[in-house]
Amino acid sequence: MLKKRFFTLFTSCLALVFVLHLAPVLGAPNEIQKGEMAGYLIVPHDKVPETYNAGFSMYVAAWPLLQEYPGRRFQTGLFGTWMHAQYDGPKPAKKVYSDIEGGLGWWRDTRFATETPKFIMGGVARNFVAWANGPGAGKGRDWDEPKGKYGVAQLSPWLLWPPDGLNLKQGTCGELFGYGYLPLPLTTAKSTTAGKNVPTGNNCWTLFLNTGNFKGPVAFFTPYFWSRATVDDPGLAGMFLDTRPSGPNRALQMETQYVPSVQSTDEKGEIYARVAPTSFPRGPKGESVVVHRVTAYNKKALWDAVEAWFEGGAPASGVIDPQEAAVHSFPGGGRATWRIYTPSVPREKRTRLAWNSFASPVALDSSTFGFRWDYQLVTRKDSKDGPLVRLPEYYHLVKDNNNKAQWVVVQPKDVPAETGLAEVSFSRPRGKPSQPYVTPDDAESCWKKPGPVAGPFQAHPGDGSVVTYYWYRFADQPALLNADLTDKERESLQARVEKLHRNWKKDRDYLAPPAIGKLADIDPALIVTPPPGLEAGYVPIATRQAAEE
Repeated sequence: MLKKRFFTLFTSCLALVFVLHLAPVLGAPNEIQKGEMAGYLIVPHDKVPETYNAGFSMYVAAWPLLQEYPGRRFQTGLFGTWMHAQYDGPKPAKKVYSDIEGGLGWWRDTRFATETPKFIMGGVARNFVAWANGPGAGKGRDWDEPKGKYGVAQLSPWLLWPPDGLNLKQGTCGELFGYGYLPLPLTTAKSTTAGKNVPTGNNCWTLFLNTGNFKGPVAFFTPYFWSRATVDDPGLAGMFLDTRPSGPNRALQMETQYVPSVQSTDEKGEIYARVAPTSFPRGPKGESVVVHRVTAYNKKALWDAVEAWFEGGAPASGVIDPQEAAVHSFPGGGRATWRIYTPSVPREKRTRLAWNSFASPVALDSSTFGFRWDYQLVTRKDSKDGPLVRLPEYYHLVKDNNNKAQWVVVQPKDVPAETGLAEVSFSRPRGKPSQPYVTPDDAESCWKKPGPVAGPFQAHPGDGSVVTYYWYRFADQPALLNADLTDKERESLQARVEKLHRNWKKDRDYLAPPAIGKLADIDPALIVTPPPGLEAGYVPIATRQAAEE
């Protein structure tokens, strides 16, 4: 009898060990497993001639992708592109990945995030050794190893750029954000770089914006940001965007790296998933406009007139000539690679969701791309932020006619209660207060010597932060003191920029305006006015960004 009781107790313990340790690995019924949704929404568009190799512009919709910001793991861009250097022949044998790939979105290193997206410039130096997201913003926060944080120079005297990214007005929901990059001949080409016998070109790739409350050039990548890689590897000279034109036919996609999801298995072994509430903008006809007027330019569009001006000719208006541009057309169609999976699932086994069952990618006209929706499966939402289309939240893992697994939409009422998915909350997690962005305080640093001429001032954008900034003489801003420029070269640059400040204002069109829709606004707190006497030749530079007390 004693042996029988001992055996029963022993087998019970084994069963308990199985439940506690092995069952979660096998995906036991009712077990909630955290996962994610990720992938691309790919936008096909027709090519333009390779001669349109002096930059691009486009209008993209800005909206709150998720109902609630889900925390620091959230990383996704809205629709954007990758601008690479154009080569005359085959690509270099060496790996020389380098481009401009910024845009609207949310990133894991965003410290003051809200549901409203921010904008970063996203220049990538060779093979990601450095990147530059805006004035004073780049890879990491260690100023002893800047890694791109000096890669962008502030150009506009009317727009303040926070290190956490450029804020849009809170509540932006479907309005169009116009931006693009065109080269300006602000500097002169050099035959040496950092004392080495390698050249640096004079392509100052400049960000132009067209928004409701700001228009014109904002900031530019210093040519040295690109050419610095050639100092240690002279064989790469002339391979980067400081020298090379831009490839006009770029990919156009929405890259989603992480949207939270959960999975659970019912008592029959069927697997279900739920995704955090995800939305797209909804226009007056129920469609979603996401991209408009993707345009490529040649050098006659802007460069030639500005170069002639700087050489003593008539002032250039700054208006980008639409006659020297090619607008990409949309043939219709598109592709989605969104997948739902848990981290333990290998990449090759991650399962796609049936995107086309509820979303139809379409060319709404020849220069506008968007989606039409199956309103039997998606939901209209008129939130405080404006009209949205809420995507399906619940999915069921099934086999299609080819015996291939896919996630198909399932109505909430048809998800077995024992999965527990209905009780999951995707609300914003509580976390530690965000650490401030700070800049060097050493009296001998480039931030202090020669230093600012006015300040400090403060701006209070809608993300709950406080941005401290000063006014610097343009040529004395830290980025230009770290741009491999001599004093003479900086003074020449100063004179050119003073001409721009006196002639190019923020309230007229530079990029051709959109043919449809309404323009998004920059956060009004970031629109600034130069102090008296500093209207030309001075710029605002952020030195700190911290949480509002």
